[in-house]
Amino acid sequence: MAAGAGVPGCPTALYAGGSLQYSRTCLSVTKSSNGIPRKVPLYENWQNGRVSFRRRRVRAPVVSSSSENAPLAVMPEDAEALLDDVKVLDLSGKEIPVTDLWKERKAVVAFARHFGCVLCRKRADLLASVKDKLDDCEAALVLIGPGNLEQAKAFSEQTKFKGEVYADPSHSSYNALKFVSGVTTTFTPAAGMKIIQLYLEGYRQDWKLSFEKDTVSRGGWQQGGILVAGPGKTNILYLHKDKEAGDDPDVEQVLKACCL
Repeated sequence: MAAGAGVPGCPTALYAGGSLQYSRTCLSVTKSSNGIPRKVPLYENWQNGRVSFRRRRVRAPVVSSSSENAPLAVMPEDAEALLDDVKVLDLSGKEIPVTDLWKERKAVVAFARHFGCVLCRKRADLLASVKDKLDDCEAALVLIGPGNLEQAKAFSEQTKFKGEVYADPSHSSYNALKFVSGVTTTFTPAAGMKIIQLYLEGYRQDWKLSFEKDTVSRGGWQQGGILVAGPGKTNILYLHKDKEAGDDPDVEQVLKACCL
């Protein structure tokens, strides 16, 4: 690791696919306490060439209902109305209203960053690992990606994902749910360290899919999330919106929302 050239005083960590600059003064997040904004460092210190992380998790926008351990989603304003107009493509190319995915059944819907994303491939495996439990509570496992049909097919073939895969070429579902997007939500210390770990585990980014026009034209900075919904178009049970790349939710919380 060496001092970053781009920002004075920012150390730089190298990892597969690029480099990541960070220091206490370079990256932070803003949180509100009693309506007063304040900066919260993403990590604790930089000493003797080692970085000590103290990342503070921002929980999914969930509140507790009167029933213990039964989370309810806080939906973005106008999201339900906007979702009514959203259509996605199944792997045969058929247009399907996105709300049909949970209108007649319960579904866990994962929204990927993009189809080539290494972090999304790990999340797909994480959700697939609990598919037996989802089957037991009669919940479908679904993944939607912001890209074209061919990208969706390639993702499905490469990952052997156990659930259903759909493409959202227009990003309309992401816009309706107001998932965040941007460079600062993509290149973070936590995301960089997680990518390194995933490469050590054998996961790989698909760079061909990552540099497809559908992804590159939007910068590749889109973040996703997880929705639990149904039966019923407006029966939204849980919503996790990633604050940054690789911001995986607690799977047990997803299961509680789905199976209680």
